[in-house]
Amino acid sequence: MNGYRHLKCGLPVLLLVTAPCLAELNAVGESFTATHGERPAENLIVEHMDPIETDPSLSLSQLVDITLEKYPDRLINEALTQEADALAERSSSWVAGSTALALDYFDDRVADDLGSREAAGKLEITTWKWGQRDAGQAVAERAGVSAQKQSAAVKLEVTRLIRDALWNMEIANIGLQQAQNALSIADQLMKKVERRVELGDLPRADLLLAKGEYLQNRALVTQAEAEVMHSRKAYASLTTLSRVPGNYQEKQSDISSVTGNHPMLEAINAIIDRKQAEIEWTKTTDPINQPKLSVGAKSQRDGRSGQDIESVGVGVVMLFGGDAYNAPEIAKVNVELNNAKAQREHLYRQLEKNLHEAEHSLEVTRAELAIANELKQIAETHLKMTEISFSAGEINLLDLLKIQARSLEAIRNAKLQEVKLQRNIAFYNQAVGVQP
Repeated sequence: MNGYRHLKCGLPVLLLVTAPCLAELNAVGESFTATHGERPAENLIVEHMDPIETDPSLSLSQLVDITLEKYPDRLINEALTQEADALAERSSSWVAGSTALALDYFDDRVADDLGSREAAGKLEITTWKWGQRDAGQAVAERAGVSAQKQSAAVKLEVTRLIRDALWNMEIANIGLQQAQNALSIADQLMKKVERRVELGDLPRADLLLAKGEYLQNRALVTQAEAEVMHSRKAYASLTTLSRVPGNYQEKQSDISSVTGNHPMLEAINAIIDRKQAEIEWTKTTDPINQPKLSVGAKSQRDGRSGQDIESVGVGVVMLFGGDAYNAPEIAKVNVELNNAKAQREHLYRQLEKNLHEAEHSLEVTRAELAIANELKQIAETHLKMTEISFSAGEINLLDLLKIQARSLEAIRNAKLQEVKLQRNIAFYNQAVGVQP
């Protein structure tokens, strides 16, 4: 009879304990089904703030362009463009090198002093070898294309880093939301249990259990906060911004294979084309001398006759037999060419591997999402059954905590799989070389 009276009097109190917890748990489910990009509440345990705000006017493509403007590799791109411009300027010149003017003067004042003198002037022009100018123009053209393709490849790499940083933040935010909600539930439960212990309705062991659960969840919140701050710092360091796009979900590309217009392949192919053009340039270029055309005039006075003799001359310097000297330079460029070809083979295999992994990750995530949604529904149903059982005194506090933990985990996992699906779609687009 005393036990019945204790149960009868304790049921209203038990309901007061569990009602806020169950309501909080349902709220967790609603918060996890909200749109992505929602920032967790900034009631941090560790006072370390890296604020990140959502900017609805900022798109993912704009974010890539802004980041690219300050990305360190832009300096390399600028240098490649300047090099291509310099090569184009060289190949458009009508002469193959510098033009020289030579002046000579002789007289016999310090020797016989017969009045003999000679003055000569010569203009020396460096000329193109046969086919050399065309080879130089080909190098300049390939260098310009290579600079453009390299810029596109760098942009794709920046896009990869941004996609990774954004979705790492999103996953970290979900972890923090889960930890904060679990801590809130544990805090409310601990306070209610403490009150009931004071009233004598529950043993002190239950209070120790509730406090242990609270402290464990507080430690998890601290760890989750650290993960969020680390992900924010990584994003801010990459983009130099404290804003994220309002929506950065992507539509999966229809491309199903690694094609030749993949920016990374285009970049390495452009390098190969340039090296092939450089070989032709080296074949037509002497590393030491160039053909020269000279035009000169000479004025000469004979000391005995006193007559002046004026003359004009033309000279040509022709090169031959230089293949042995060009061979090492040609071999050097050929090594660079074959190195680029080898890199292309490695790159193609890596891109195919990345695409396979992206496809497989999408398949696995879609299957896991379906399972997670079913588990979420089961957890919600089990939660309602637990409410009835706890109200009837059929389960104790420890069982309640276990069921709450499993329910929270099921809800968190369902939302996590949704985010992973969107992340893997972005990674798939990255694998096939698609920009946002």
